[in-house]
Amino acid sequence: MASPIIHPAWLRTAHWINAIAVLLLITSGWRIYNASPFFDFSFPPELTLGGWLGGALQWHFFAMWLLFINGIFYLAINLFSGRLHRQFFPISPRAFLQDMAAALKGKLAHADPRKYNTVQKAAYLFVIADLILIVLSGLVLWKSVQFPLLRELLGGYEAARRVHFFAMSALVGFVAVHLVMVALVPRTLVAMIRGR
Repeated sequence: MASPIIHPAWLRTAHWINAIAVLLLITSGWRIYNASPFFDFSFPPELTLGGWLGGALQWHFFAMWLLFINGIFYLAINLFSGRLHRQFFPISPRAFLQDMAAALKGKLAHADPRKYNTVQKAAYLFVIADLILIVLSGLVLWKSVQFPLLRELLGGYEAARRVHFFAMSALVGFVAVHLVMVALVPRTLVAMIRGR
């Protein structure tokens, strides 16, 4: 008897497309940042994508549309199917603190991979909000004149650059923690590949 489906095909497809888009966006974004850094450091060229500013911008725009279209698809299915409410809510501060304490002690249960614990719920909701902020600040950087209200809400063009950078940094942090958790609970990777 086959084990039950943990992640349906549409979710696995959206996950892997997002993973590719985010990798392309981060590495090309680092190359773009290197062309005009606002901190006293640059990213090692070996970790960047594009080879030069023009190439990095082309990769960044390609990945931007990939993430945007896939993100709309993912959010629409989650909203209209009711999955967003079922999987990510409710979240209580008490349950979050209990699960976070258990996670820090290495004792967070993963008995049923179909149900997210409170830390997972908060992390996934955070990354959805962070990606939305990345898209909005990216719109200001890409088409500042066409989005004057958004530009002003973010504090101007230069402030939007910093918002974009720090939102990207938060995304890199999420990805790092996500990969560590996958390494600690490898069956989650199998489920995201096979669905079971």
